[in-house]
Amino acid sequence: MARRTPRNRRLLGAAGITALATGAALVTAPPLQAQTTAATASVTVQPDPSYKQEKFEGWGTSLVWFANATGDYPKQIREKLAKLLFDDDGLALNIARYNIGGGNAPDVKDYLRAGGAVEGWWKAPAGTTREDTDWWSADDPADWNKDADLTQRWWVDRIKDDIDHWETFSNSPPWFMTVSGYVSGGFNATDDQLKTESVDDFAAYMAEATRRLERAEDIKVDTVDPFNEPNTNYWSTRLGPDGEPVGGRQEGAHMSPALQDKVIKALAPALKKARTKAEISAMDETNPGTFATNWNGYSQESRDLVDQMNVHTYGTGQRTTVRDISKAEDKPLWMSEVEGDWGDGQSFTDMRPGLGLAQRIVDDLRELEPRAWVFWQPVEDYDNMKPGGESAKGGNWGSIQLPFSCTSKDTLETCPIYTNTKFDTARNFTHFIKPGDRLIKVNDTSSAAAVTRNGKGASLVHVNSTTESRVVTIDLSKFREVSRNATVTPVVTDANGKLEKHDPIKVSDRSATFTVPAQSVTSFVVKGVSGVAKDAPLLRKGHTYTLTGVQSGKAVTVADNGTNLVIRSGSADLPAGQQWQLRSVRQDSGVLDRYVFTNPAEGKRLAVRNGAPVLEPDEDERDEATQWIMSTTGDGTWTLVNAATGRLLEVGGQATNEGAAVTMWTPNSGSNQRWKVVDVTEQVGDSTE
Repeated sequence: MARRTPRNRRLLGAAGITALATGAALVTAPPLQAQTTAATASVTVQPDPSYKQEKFEGWGTSLVWFANATGDYPKQIREKLAKLLFDDDGLALNIARYNIGGGNAPDVKDYLRAGGAVEGWWKAPAGTTREDTDWWSADDPADWNKDADLTQRWWVDRIKDDIDHWETFSNSPPWFMTVSGYVSGGFNATDDQLKTESVDDFAAYMAEATRRLERAEDIKVDTVDPFNEPNTNYWSTRLGPDGEPVGGRQEGAHMSPALQDKVIKALAPALKKARTKAEISAMDETNPGTFATNWNGYSQESRDLVDQMNVHTYGTGQRTTVRDISKAEDKPLWMSEVEGDWGDGQSFTDMRPGLGLAQRIVDDLRELEPRAWVFWQPVEDYDNMKPGGESAKGGNWGSIQLPFSCTSKDTLETCPIYTNTKFDTARNFTHFIKPGDRLIKVNDTSSAAAVTRNGKGASLVHVNSTTESRVVTIDLSKFREVSRNATVTPVVTDANGKLEKHDPIKVSDRSATFTVPAQSVTSFVVKGVSGVAKDAPLLRKGHTYTLTGVQSGKAVTVADNGTNLVIRSGSADLPAGQQWQLRSVRQDSGVLDRYVFTNPAEGKRLAVRNGAPVLEPDEDERDEATQWIMSTTGDGTWTLVNAATGRLLEVGGQATNEGAAVTMWTPNSGSNQRWKVVDVTEQVGDSTE
């Protein structure tokens, strides 16, 4: 966490990968027939293109703190870093987040971690001290520093041809807008740090700094996020005996949901005044649960002003909550920051960090359904991560490490760059799930899959974190077309090799099998498949379904009054009140499809009126209160989001008794909001389409 002109990029396929970090040529692994390792486990992975996410925007990074630390390094060091991060053979990132620094007062000696003291865009009059807080005006050109932050801006200029989406964000307002007078947070970590009288100034600062960055570097900023993990207790300033700050060690500012609401309302007119076309993103909260708390505390006006939702996954609970909120609001969602260790001390060979990162990516893609996945920073301070740095054993934050203390006289020999296993396993994703692809449902929690931009191929990434090899069978039966020449090409990263390309496996009987090594990440490039098999979609017109609560084990049933909904036990004869049919009323060919549910016995549709689910006459299809968006993680269970209210169908109070009410509530990832949807068409004798 931060604590601590689209381009025509040619992303590599399996045949074009090179080992950039080491300079070694790609080693081709022996064909499948030559493998003799006996598998001790097996799994069948079934990618299902009938459930497609929106177009994936890509993979990204924040530029701080590494850009601030390395922007004035010798050219050979900067260039190697840039290639590792943004070139096709490297991480192939296409999204960048620029940090608009807050900046402490001129008389405050730097106490932040290496790279953490990002220069603000303000220009203080000579002699300004931390006590001077009322001198700045957004409208006075003399109060702006056109040469601010040259190190991070070197990176902006270097990579701008590689970037499809720019975002600016803030870790803290400038010191003169804060309550404590320092950018590392308040003296009490849970007190609001932005002064209420400075809300408009802060909005103007973010908007004008964004505009100045655009003009200075000839880029177009797409989104502006004024927050970073705001509703947390992470950010605090500690003073030493002499009254000088000694910590925390990075910029941060607590802002409650109510204060966030005010900032968003101020930022919208500020962006308009600055004449930038950038839109608002929010709120880069530390985990999905806290994101939901913040969002639910916003006014409707602020929610409407937010164009993109950003969330971090340092906490992993309630991902589906934010997924369903974004669908209800019809706004794109990013996983905009995460990093971690996943090991036992600094190591560049241990597979555990690489496996940990890979599984985090899989889980985020499957449960959040984000349009983009963004690193906190793939480059970390080697000295801070080595034993005796942040911990006695050291750490594995970052996929790339180098010292943040190098000088203009250093070389790659004296300021070496290291890559760990996270660098290699991340490339298993970034090289094969590309911008424009669409992530699809998969039945395995260790796999992520996507169909290609042109719909004529697919990719699948499988993580085997166990200490045994595993037989992986890829079942392609959910695709409409599987050509006679279809192939699956594995590309394996494990302790013995990086992105090793194996011989293509010919698809037979709509499947292909490969034995993945222990502790490995394998990308499968699928060629010769397209479309969606007729029987692939679970949700089909003319079919009949039951909806059974995951938590209650009982089925949604029309109450005796013919209007309300309750839960009741199922039975072999499938009571008419438990039968549901549906039709699509807004087809996006993906996860934003909307459906109308009807009960054939009553001849009525399911709607939300006065906050409650009811059956009513089946009339106007344009009424959003009758439309439902359905989401799944591929585990066979679904949530139903009402398009008008944004609330989910649930069993009220997590009840399990016969006749308990079915109600509506805000998304919370509870099992009482999940439903097992079962096709019972054959049992009731309905005709299919």
